[in-house]
Amino acid sequence: MSVPAPPRDASPPGQPKKAATAAWIGSALEYYDFFIYGSAAALIFPEVFFDDSDPATATLLSLATFGVAYAARPIGALFLGHVGDRLGRKKIMVFTLMLMGLSTFLIGCLPTRDQVGTLAPVLLVLCRVLQGISAAGEQASANSMTLEHAPPDRRGFFTSFTLSGTQGGQLLATLVFIPVAALPEEQLLSWGWRVPFWLSVAVAVVGYVIRRKLDETPAFAQQTATEGVVRMPLVVLARDHWADVLRVVAGALIASVSTIFTVWALAYATSDAVGMSRSSMLWVAALANVVALAAIPLWAALSDRVGRRPVFLVGAAGSAVTMFLYLWAISTGSYPLVMLLGILAFGVVYSAANGVWPSFYGEMFPTRVRLSGVAIGTQIGFAVAGFAVTFAARIAGPDGDDWTAVALFTAALCVPPVVAAVTARETRLVPTERLGERAAGEGAERTEKVTA
Repeated sequence: MSVPAPPRDASPPGQPKKAATAAWIGSALEYYDFFIYGSAAALIFPEVFFDDSDPATATLLSLATFGVAYAARPIGALFLGHVGDRLGRKKIMVFTLMLMGLSTFLIGCLPTRDQVGTLAPVLLVLCRVLQGISAAGEQASANSMTLEHAPPDRRGFFTSFTLSGTQGGQLLATLVFIPVAALPEEQLLSWGWRVPFWLSVAVAVVGYVIRRKLDETPAFAQQTATEGVVRMPLVVLARDHWADVLRVVAGALIASVSTIFTVWALAYATSDAVGMSRSSMLWVAALANVVALAAIPLWAALSDRVGRRPVFLVGAAGSAVTMFLYLWAISTGSYPLVMLLGILAFGVVYSAANGVWPSFYGEMFPTRVRLSGVAIGTQIGFAVAGFAVTFAARIAGPDGDDWTAVALFTAALCVPPVVAAVTARETRLVPTERLGERAAGEGAERTEKVTA
């Protein structure tokens, strides 16, 4: 006889904070690995892995390898989402962290183009694919873990720790790259760029120690003890929750703001067209992320009071405007203006959408398909966002300095997230055990009608 599981909302004392802390630290460590690649793709890899006789083409190809991981993420989401909804959130959180640490360490060990020719970029792409598969399950599993442990009236605040952890990882990656980028050119291109990637060994060890001590969520335990796990989560998702999956895909395009800010804008600012130094632009990113660390939980806490939709809309619509201003500031070459508008665009405004989407998306789905729904929806949207950098490099013209075209392109990518938020249900006041209930009920009703 099975012992009844505790109510879904009854998480053991202290467990919500423990889950949020583990999500923050794990995401920070995981996305440290992911973001050091972005910095290297903009500053180092064009000269190390590609033919530097044509700098524009080398930069374009290097930025394309950044997008390759995003293309791999939907595939990883299909597999990891399925496993996470059947075996639990904790197993996925540990697996993704270890895979990211290994693949990032291997990047630091790769031979260069001068050493092995075209094999070098091929090996780089393979490692990047492994990074993408890892990232596909990271945020969805951490979001599901924190949301299902959180008190119902503070789900926005607790789930935001996953994204503030992501910003922490980006900050750490930027701070590590600042002294590396300041090395003499010969040392930077020979061994200096490898050091941040080798540090991923410590990332994997620390992350494993933290995450293996987590308890599985009460919601998943309840689901397993009563209804059992879904045999085919993807079938249920496609049948009953397809509309919300599409909303998550559209909403996830807001990540284009992050990739344009962290990769394309960095490459543009340090190009011959503008001429800013690598270190100074890395400091812009670092300070913007410091502000984001504070802004994300504040925006999320506000969503617990006024709702997910209005806060997300502020971030999505506001980012279209502030990113235009930021790229304009770079074109002027005024460093104080770049610093100010960079912090405003990325640290403050973008954080509104970034901080609230973990709860906003997660609350669209019931426990039995939550990890699959969030993973698949976000990773398809993120795949587009990843290649936004490549598109931006292309539409910026042969000299890479048409920032207005890139600004308009970024603004256009902010439109689908706005539409997704406007058409979504407000879930702030819905009890955890009833999340996704209406969509599932409608799907079941449609199924009954078809059967009849």
